[in-house]
Amino acid sequence: MIKKFRNFLNDSQANPIIAILVAGAYALLYYYDKNYALINSRSQFTYLVALYIIGPLLLFYFLDFLFKQNIKTNLWRHYLLPIFNLSCFFLTIVVSLYGFDVPKLLAAMLLGIISGYVLRVHLKKVMVIQCILILLVLPKLIPDFYREITYTKQWMEQPDDIELAKFKKRPNIYVIQPDGYTSFSTFRDSIHNYDNSEFETYLKSKSFTIYDEYRSNYSSTLGSNSALFAMKHHYYGNTTLGINPRHNKRNEIVESNPVLRTLKHNNYKTFLMLQVPYLLSNRPNIDFDYCNISLDDISYLNRGFSGKTDLTEDTKLAIKNNKTTSNFFFIESMLPSHITTNYNPESSVQNERKLYIERIEKANLWLKELIDFITKEDPNGLIVIAADHGGFVGFNFYREKLTKTDSPLLINSIFSSLLAIKWPNGSNPTYHEELKSSVNLFRILFTHLSENDDYLLHLQENKSYITIRKGAATGIYEYIDDKGHIVFKKFK
Repeated sequence: MIKKFRNFLNDSQANPIIAILVAGAYALLYYYDKNYALINSRSQFTYLVALYIIGPLLLFYFLDFLFKQNIKTNLWRHYLLPIFNLSCFFLTIVVSLYGFDVPKLLAAMLLGIISGYVLRVHLKKVMVIQCILILLVLPKLIPDFYREITYTKQWMEQPDDIELAKFKKRPNIYVIQPDGYTSFSTFRDSIHNYDNSEFETYLKSKSFTIYDEYRSNYSSTLGSNSALFAMKHHYYGNTTLGINPRHNKRNEIVESNPVLRTLKHNNYKTFLMLQVPYLLSNRPNIDFDYCNISLDDISYLNRGFSGKTDLTEDTKLAIKNNKTTSNFFFIESMLPSHITTNYNPESSVQNERKLYIERIEKANLWLKELIDFITKEDPNGLIVIAADHGGFVGFNFYREKLTKTDSPLLINSIFSSLLAIKWPNGSNPTYHEELKSSVNLFRILFTHLSENDDYLLHLQENKSYITIRKGAATGIYEYIDDKGHIVFKKFK
């Protein structure tokens, strides 16, 4: 057996299909391992297989054909496949790490040519190393593949017939989501220490009711919004084979969900207005009637933050052009956003707070412009400003949330979120103080619009959950209980 393996390694002849397959497969699997939630659509799978494997195969056989037709000697055959294998290997790794960065791609090509020439008689040994790399990364994808196969939207099923609710009030509904905008009371604590009273006064002058105890149920945009549009807790989904809090969340937000179905049942036209294509990165089906960003304009390798739109102007135009229908707008801005995502030696609690406050001031200007426009164009509209989570001020970086903390101030900085509502004609429902967390926001709005208090019988618990990986056993934990008290309970 060992002798056969040695003979295999010493044989310089290799099957071109296998050589190119293993060259591209490692980078492909690595890219899926690091970015699964961004690329879990069928169209992206087709694109990536074509980019990493099929395209290189076709190019190899095209070059092989050209050389056969134009070069009489067969000497080139000893060089083409090794050079192609290693060039493909390095190029696809660069694409996986940096995208189509031309200088890095040229460097990878040069490295592939040189190493292919030097290692031309050791091609099969190179292929064995590539196979080992594939075997190292493949098991890491098993949890993702398992969840893809077993995933179901059954958790989104409602305990009553709220999706068939009949609205007796039919205002246009504007849900504005400033990413990471914390509550006014949180601004006054010791780690924020910022006077945001000018904007608070502005909202009150515009007849907004402010809900200072409001918070998100989850710590990320995707986790929070999937619960928001489902009107139910998801508890981060199936954790049988590990934790992947982002799995399928984009699909649950922009594809058919209980909130969209309830609105469409009442003949509302639905608008998804985005500043960046973050919610569209994995190319989900968009079940909103209109979106200001087309999937045709999004790269298959887009991570969601490139290609910014003029959100204000897009929203103004959509409002002006749809005066004769009952409309629902979900307007998502990346301002002010949370603190920096990953560890950076230059970042600090003080510096991140300073940058966050600067973005808050920009967000205030943007919100004022949009609110002034909406209240002028639609004085009786139902306007909801609901942030997806807090700004994480007090942490050094966003992912520090994965480490357990006992600090109420830090936990509050994660979940405390701005909620302000302009009820049409100042008609606050008697139960509006039930607005404690994002999972119940739409259920309470629909209860008000349908004038059917029975829907309040199935409010979800106002608990907030987080994924912990350091400082305690890895898992999902309850950080804030239904009454708003800080706790630390592992979710079973």
